[in-house]
Amino acid sequence: MTEYTPITEGKVREIYDVGDSLIITATDRISCFDVILNNNVTKKGTVLTQMSAFWFDYTKDILPNHMLSVDVNDMPEFFRQERFDGNSMMCRKLEMLPVECIVRGYITGSGWESYKKNGTVCGIELPKGLKESEQLPEPIYTPSTKAEIGDHDENISFEQSIEHLEKAYPGKGEEYAKKLKDYTIALYKKCSEYALGKGIIIADTKFEFGLDRDGNIIIGYEMLTPDSSRFWPKEGYEPGKPQPSFDKQFARDWLKANENHDWTLPQDIVDKTIDKYLQSFELLTGKKL
Repeated sequence: MTEYTPITEGKVREIYDVGDSLIITATDRISCFDVILNNNVTKKGTVLTQMSAFWFDYTKDILPNHMLSVDVNDMPEFFRQERFDGNSMMCRKLEMLPVECIVRGYITGSGWESYKKNGTVCGIELPKGLKESEQLPEPIYTPSTKAEIGDHDENISFEQSIEHLEKAYPGKGEEYAKKLKDYTIALYKKCSEYALGKGIIIADTKFEFGLDRDGNIIIGYEMLTPDSSRFWPKEGYEPGKPQPSFDKQFARDWLKANENHDWTLPQDIVDKTIDKYLQSFELLTGKKL
């Protein structure tokens, strides 16, 4: 049996090259504020992979995605072991574009902090008088650059995203930037409407796109997971304050409130975090893990 080692390891994922395709495994690691915490969150990797698979399938009418299979029996023999089952996805190889595509439908987090200071989010002027967690009149697109592990992503304007892409792909910057923006908004609108019907508000999320071997833009990596998105319960939603969430905000809030944390969460916070992940998966997909 051929053994494989990851060609790259991210904060949460390990990527294996198996020839014509890649295997992307979501581990049970958890990162907050761009730091990998010392805890593992059991089943978290499975939630991330299976939720991405659900959304990739749901949005294939808007644009293609990189998913080939989440069944380990379709993968080389090495991956047919328990630690890869459920949390691994076989994917097409893409050349990832150097922009993270963030879309915000509600004002919260760093967007709310920025709005309080000067009425803008990432340089986009918003209506006066918005309350914290309020729905925006229209979703806004706020791209960022991709950071290496340990660095922070940097917010950029749409115009800067054109320049950023133009440097990497001379003559294509404007075309790619416009497509990324249009796809990001279209995906968010379709998926947030679906989620609302299942009792979840998608406040904001982040997509990553790449080019396939024919130069087409494809969505890859992960999609609308509790790691890449802010999920709020629709029940009890009330603008004017922070909202409870189905994502790792639980962990973020505890770290903010406890300064001497050494990047380690207490077990009850770990348990509450995975409960939130599983609950969001069940609400959105109607399946149990």
